[in-house]
Amino acid sequence: MLDALTIATAVAALALAAWCGFAAYRDQPTKDWHFIGMGVVTLLALVQLIVGIVRLARGEDPEQGTTIFVAYLLGSFACVPAAGFMSLAERTRWGSLTVAAGGVVLAVLEVRLYDIWGG
Repeated sequence: MLDALTIATAVAALALAAWCGFAAYRDQPTKDWHFIGMGVVTLLALVQLIVGIVRLARGEDPEQGTTIFVAYLLGSFACVPAAGFMSLAERTRWGSLTVAAGGVVLAVLEVRLYDIWGG
């Protein structure tokens, strides 16, 4: 995997988590600006998904197995959008907290992807 992309995605996910966590602390639901942030983080995860699939197609193999690597790639891509959809259903501070948790989960998934690839 591309180390810079993994780091950028993890840092962006943690920044989104801090931002939405602060909104939850202030008793605010997710706003339009939060959804723009979620879009940026999701775009980074999409780029990583594409890079991972291309590297697999070129014949490179992750150290801990292709199946688990693809599962983590798909999970990391779906993590923030799923949290965003759940925050739409819960238009209170708990929606913001859900997105914050999704950002933390994505950062952890990024670290795990790095480990699976052989970093």
